[in-house]
Amino acid sequence: MKLCVLSQKPELYSTRRVVEAAREAGHQVEVVDYLKCSMDISAHQPKLMVDGREIDGLDAVLPRIAASANFYGTAVVRQFEMQGVYTVNTSQAISRSRDKLRSLQLLSRKGIAMPVTAFGHSGTAVKELIGTVGGAPLIVKLLEGTQGIGVVLCETSQAAESVIEAFRNLQANILVQEFIAEAAGADMRCFVVGKKVVAAMVRQAPPGEFRSNIHRGGSGTKVKLTPEERSIAVRAAKAMNLRVAGVDMIRSKHGPLVIEVNSSPGLEGIERATGVDVAGAIVSYIEKEAKPGTSGEDRVEK
Repeated sequence: MKLCVLSQKPELYSTRRVVEAAREAGHQVEVVDYLKCSMDISAHQPKLMVDGREIDGLDAVLPRIAASANFYGTAVVRQFEMQGVYTVNTSQAISRSRDKLRSLQLLSRKGIAMPVTAFGHSGTAVKELIGTVGGAPLIVKLLEGTQGIGVVLCETSQAAESVIEAFRNLQANILVQEFIAEAAGADMRCFVVGKKVVAAMVRQAPPGEFRSNIHRGGSGTKVKLTPEERSIAVRAAKAMNLRVAGVDMIRSKHGPLVIEVNSSPGLEGIERATGVDVAGAIVSYIEKEAKPGTSGEDRVEK
């Protein structure tokens, strides 16, 4: 099999691990910086070039698109789909997961539990948004934020009003979400490949911090999921039509709640916390699913 990993940085842990796993399995693998690609968008022979040469003969593409380059990155993925190349996560699925509002609406439509969330235009009364989520304490989230950036805990209604108005003055799109106190600064990252959770860890925020992201100093340890939690993680990934996904959820007094679904989940934290060869699981899945002339787009679940 000839595999292409779309990544801006070949030296990143996640990219390196997938390359290693693919080569150990006897496959050819190439890392391509999608921001250096150019596209020939023609009716009969669409092409994709990088560094003056055409990229062709591929069996599969694994997109690892950064949120900051989502528009161009998904355009490159679509170009591969036009050429009939199997894409592990489709351009549509990546775009869905990156739109926090749309992803929550999709989860809601599928009946997947999540924290109570409110969204409104600048004309919406601030007190109405705060009341929708049950009042303070509450979370205010930037729609465009990643890795915990743009997520603010507001302890009082007065603080929440100030933060919401400040974001609105900056023309920023925000979500207001209930704060799950019993989570105690912990969430779970469930790594879904295909129709199963291959690894899971609990991430604990450092003292004085409520965001559990590893990038923000959180620690990760292996966790045993309940059957319900495994089912919810798989259903959440399916709702986004993602075949490789990181599903983040928290344990509340009402049961597990999904807070986010990530289309390019990192491998470093979860492999080190669990000892699971997640990269190998991804490669094994691609081996089974990639068929010549069949793009990932052809098999998106409706």
